[in-house]
Amino acid sequence: MIRLFKVKEKQRELAENANGGVPIKKQTAGELRLHKDISELNLPSSCTMTFPNGKDNLMNFEVSIRPDEGYYLGGTFLFSFQVSPIYPHEAPKVKCKTKVYHPNIDLEGNVCLNILREDWKPVLSINTIIYGLYHLFTEPNWEDPLNHDAAAVLRDNPKMFESNVRRALSGGYVGQTFFQRCI
Repeated sequence: MIRLFKVKEKQRELAENANGGVPIKKQTAGELRLHKDISELNLPSSCTMTFPNGKDNLMNFEVSIRPDEGYYLGGTFLFSFQVSPIYPHEAPKVKCKTKVYHPNIDLEGNVCLNILREDWKPVLSINTIIYGLYHLFTEPNWEDPLNHDAAAVLRDNPKMFESNVRRALSGGYVGQTFFQRCI
């Protein structure tokens, strides 16, 4: 057993010397799994992924979703993802950076998506989350809201909800809240 540790130590020293004395950063299990998830992504054409901190920082990235149907048709919504080193045992933290009039996204950008909370399982992937977010725009859910006002309007008056969404997407006020143009 001791001999095994000496062999590993020798391999690390050789790698550092070949690297100019700079220690090689080991990837966490979360980084390895995220790398696998990203390499296997199968995004709809209306979704794009970017790495604002560079490709070396896989644990923080952004996803842009542009729904091609439903109330939010034509809008562009930006989400930030922060992935924990213990991913996939902990769901990524996802925030909507675009202020949106939506029953499942509050005005601070918090997202109500069951697979990001109580229904998260390590077998789920980044691809699953992105499709879940996309689905929120094609089928908003008034039964599990973060924005209770938007949910009540969707439930009680879908035509008024559609009008409010169009006003918000075009850049305008819905009630006392101003929304930046995102079409």
